[in-house]
Amino acid sequence: MTRTDARPTLSERRKAALRLEIATEAVRLFTSQGVTGTTGEQIARAVGISSRTLWRHFPTKESCVLPLLTVGLESAVDQLSHWPPETALLDFVTESCRDGELPPAAPVILDLIRMTSTDPALRAVWLQAHDDALPVLGELLARRTGAGADDLRIRVHAATINGALRAAAEDFARRYAEDSEAAGDEMATCLLAALRAASEGLPY
Repeated sequence: MTRTDARPTLSERRKAALRLEIATEAVRLFTSQGVTGTTGEQIARAVGISSRTLWRHFPTKESCVLPLLTVGLESAVDQLSHWPPETALLDFVTESCRDGELPPAAPVILDLIRMTSTDPALRAVWLQAHDDALPVLGELLARRTGAGADDLRIRVHAATINGALRAAAEDFARRYAEDSEAAGDEMATCLLAALRAASEGLPY
């Protein structure tokens, strides 16, 4: 997850832009010729950089997609940072969806999320993105409640929200595999359904 306490430097913005371009080209190649059939060298060539530069940014070809997977999570965390203390989570998310504050569902990201369900290495990167987001969500909830980030209740709630975000993204990507452009507000519907299920607690 990227820092939110200061504006990134020019060098950081350039690095982030390059990493995002690498991720986009990696997904394009993975989609067209498969993960196994794609090499790091091909990804580097598509971006116009050397293989050495590529490996300086990412340890494996599969990890090249991480920047695309963190985009939605960072947006969600940023949105939650504006969650008013007196407002219930579902009410806040419902209002945000109504105001059109959800980011658009980029087809390349949906393609990638679908691939994480069939490729173990990409699945590991997807889960790592959520694992990296967990302490950020925990800190956000801790500040909101005044509890410590290591408090078990905070950790469970952070994990619950994190899991709901992942389930909603996967459900949306699966449902609209053919035409994400026509999905309209359905991403909001998937998100609200996942958060509603999480808020209901265990059915036992």
